[in-house]
Amino acid sequence: MEIKSLKPGTNAKLHTKTGDFECVILESPNPEIILVKLNSGYNIGIRQEDILDVKIMKGKESKKEKNKPIKQNKNLKNIALVVTGGTISSKLDYKTGAVKWLTDPEELLEFYPELLEIANVKKITVPFMKASENMDYKDWKLIAESVGKLCNDSSIDGIIVTHGTDTLHYTASALSFALKNLNKPVVLTYSQRSSDRASSDARLNLMCSARAAISDAAEVMLVGHASINDDFCYALLGTKVRKMHTSRRDTFRPINAEPLAKITPEKFEAFTSYRVKNNEKTGVRANFSGKVALVKFYPGQDPEIIDYYLKKGYKGLVVEMTGLGHVSTGESSSNWIPYIKKAIKSGMTICAAPQTIYGRLHPLTYSVGRELEKTGIIYLKDMLSETAFVKLSWVLGDKIMSRDVKKNMLKNYAREYSDYIKVEDFLN
Repeated sequence: MEIKSLKPGTNAKLHTKTGDFECVILESPNPEIILVKLNSGYNIGIRQEDILDVKIMKGKESKKEKNKPIKQNKNLKNIALVVTGGTISSKLDYKTGAVKWLTDPEELLEFYPELLEIANVKKITVPFMKASENMDYKDWKLIAESVGKLCNDSSIDGIIVTHGTDTLHYTASALSFALKNLNKPVVLTYSQRSSDRASSDARLNLMCSARAAISDAAEVMLVGHASINDDFCYALLGTKVRKMHTSRRDTFRPINAEPLAKITPEKFEAFTSYRVKNNEKTGVRANFSGKVALVKFYPGQDPEIIDYYLKKGYKGLVVEMTGLGHVSTGESSSNWIPYIKKAIKSGMTICAAPQTIYGRLHPLTYSVGRELEKTGIIYLKDMLSETAFVKLSWVLGDKIMSRDVKKNMLKNYAREYSDYIKVEDFLN
């Protein structure tokens, strides 16, 4: 048959120069390459010229079955899942080759029944299903309200939030600030590869997240692979974590801090002190402002960018500054100081965060920093710029806290500041 007539979703057996492959045909961006998914779950590309014969196989009919009740074990603790989308909540659409959302959240448990050996999944909440790059401050509020409600449900011992990786560290910060008097574990997790792939990292991440969710750590934690291997995970503080690689399983790293804990499916081993589970009522303070921006300073940048945000009605800016906290103060055309003074006088809050990611700002070390500090910029020490962006949105979105923005931005609400940065925090 004509190889070009193979449509995505076709089950076939390909006889090639290098061997025989039973597979499903996928969409291919290259007309010279046949992209297929093997029975093992892996995708490979085969050159058309290497295919000697094609046999169409009868595909399995997919039957839509009603969701079976999730089994409960009275000897296990109870957790809840808050499903928001992302790769961990997706699977391959064999007919198009694209990834699509799971039809029902319960499908996640069908892929990973081992999760039910660690804890009962008593409740599943779906506030929305989105790719994380499409989320904004309104979504942080929805997630916080969903989690807060579950925190105050006495039948639930811990909560897992599944989420896309791209902006997961923003949401982790948002929950760290929005959930007050946290009384049980809140665990955010992810996968870099969809749940139906043999190489998916979701299995270990979910199992370790379940172990963290039934621990006694009443913290907002991001849990994921500690290395590229399927050996153990780290629990990382929600305000001190950042996505550091586009595709690695261990993409999330602690910044200016050490991991909260090492986790296996069997054990939660803490490295640092943490807030312990308690009987307090968890409050939700989740009004975020959408009029906050994150700006990265670069050589030669026009300071009129500040005027742009001022004219657009923005209430706050976080500027990623160079070195110990610097932007250009040289020639008049590139001097940021007049623009900063004008914006602050007009009521805008401007904060500084380190674009180096690691380390702490020290504006008093050099004269340029001392001159910039006099403008009224709030220097945020070692706070991550993404965390600073979320926190400024949180502070400005609250009627009471926004009355004294500087005081609240410098207050250490969720360990967003480190008292002391060890050399090992950077080297490791």
